[in-house]
Amino acid sequence: MIVESGDRTERILMRLIVATAVACIAFGFIVDTPGDVIRGIGDIVIAPDVLVTDFVLLGGLGGAFAQGGLVTLLACLTYRLTGAKVDGGAVGCLYMVLGFGLFGKTIVNVWPILIGVALYALWRREALRDSVTTAWFATALSPVFSEIAFNTGLVKWVSVPVGLATGLLIGFIVSPVARGLFRAHNGFTLYNMGFVAGILGAVIIAVFRSFGLEDQPPMTWTSGNDGPLLILCAILIAMVVIAAFALDRRPWRGYRGLLRRTGQAPADFIGSDGPGPTLLNMAITGTLTTVLMVAIDADFNGPVVGGIVSVIGFSACGKHAVNIVPVMLGVILGALTKPLGLDDDGVVWAVMFGTCLAPISARFGPHWGVLAGFLHVSVAQVADSLTIGLNLYGNGFAAGMVAAVLSPIALMFVERRESDRLQEPEAVPST
Repeated sequence: MIVESGDRTERILMRLIVATAVACIAFGFIVDTPGDVIRGIGDIVIAPDVLVTDFVLLGGLGGAFAQGGLVTLLACLTYRLTGAKVDGGAVGCLYMVLGFGLFGKTIVNVWPILIGVALYALWRREALRDSVTTAWFATALSPVFSEIAFNTGLVKWVSVPVGLATGLLIGFIVSPVARGLFRAHNGFTLYNMGFVAGILGAVIIAVFRSFGLEDQPPMTWTSGNDGPLLILCAILIAMVVIAAFALDRRPWRGYRGLLRRTGQAPADFIGSDGPGPTLLNMAITGTLTTVLMVAIDADFNGPVVGGIVSVIGFSACGKHAVNIVPVMLGVILGALTKPLGLDDDGVVWAVMFGTCLAPISARFGPHWGVLAGFLHVSVAQVADSLTIGLNLYGNGFAAGMVAAVLSPIALMFVERRESDRLQEPEAVPST
C-alpha cells in the first residue's frame, strides 16, 4: 500500500466530494433548462419539507440535483473555512448531506441548526472545527424550520422568527444530547444523530402539536427517471473508484483487513485501513446497493439516489459489503412476512438506511444482523409518527431503538458463550 500524507489524502477526498457535488449540479443543467433549474430550486426552498418529500416532484429533476449539489458545496465550504478534519466521519457526513439534499435539506433550512451548534461551541469555548460534522448531521431536523416558517397559518413576521428560534434551540442542545444518547446503543447503530433527532423531534413536535400543528402528508416519491439516474449513479461510483486508485495503486491489498472490522461507531476506515481500501469499499457497497435497488424494481428518484449516496458515504466509517448484507436480507425477509411489496417506499427506504445496524451483524454474527433487519423494517414503519415526518433520519431513529434493545441481548448471549468457552477444560491427550 502506498502511504500518503494526511494533507494530500484530505485534499483528494475533499476534491472528490466537491467534484461529486459539481457533477450533480451539471446533471441538473443537462436534464433541464437553466430557467427551470433556478425556478425549481426556489420552489424547493419554500415548499413543505417533510419525510420523504422527493425534491424531483417539487423542483423537477434539474432543480433537485442542482439544489443537492449546492447544499453539499456549502457544507464543503464550512469544512474548509473552519479547518475541520476530513476523516471517515466527515466523508460519511458530506455524502449524507448530498443524499439528503435531494429530499429534505435545503440551502436555506440548514442555517438555524448550523448556527445553533456554532453558538454552543462558542459558549463552551470549543473550536468550531470540532463541531462541523455534528452540526451537519444535526440538520436532520432542518425541516422543522421549513415547516414552521413557511407552512403554518401564522403570518410570516411571526412564523419565520419562531422557526428560526426553534432551529437555533435544536442546534444549541443537540451536542450534549447526542453524547448522552450514544450510551443507549453503544455504537451499534451508525446513525446516532438519527436516534438523537428522533428523541428531540418527538419532544419538540409534541409541544407544537399541543398548539395545533397537524400531522404531515405521507411520503411523496416520483418515478419515470430510472435511465438518467442510473447513469448518474454509475458516474458517481466511478469517480470514487478513480479517487481510490489516485491514492493507492493497489487499494485491494488492504481491503480484506477492512472487511474484518465490525464498524462499531465511532469507526474511521480511512484512519484504520487507509484511503485506498476505504474508497474501494465505498464503490463496492454503492454498486451492491444500486444493483439491489434494480433487483427489487425500486423507482430511481431523489430519495433512492440519496439513499445510495448515503450508503457510499458511510462505507468510510462503518459499513462494508460483509456487515450490511445480513441486515438487508433481514429487512427483505421482514417485508415478505408482511403485506408489503419489496418495491414499497418504506421497504426500499429500510433496505438502504437499515444498514446503519451493520455493526450488530459483524460483532455478534450474521444471524443477529438478519434479526436486526427483520425488526427494523417493522419499527421504521411507525417511528416517524412520533415526529410527524420532520426528522429526516427516520430510519436512524428506528435503528437506534432496535440497537438499544437488541445489542445488550446479543451481548448477553455472546458473553455467555465466550465465558463457557474459556471455562472448558483443556483436552487431555490419550495415552
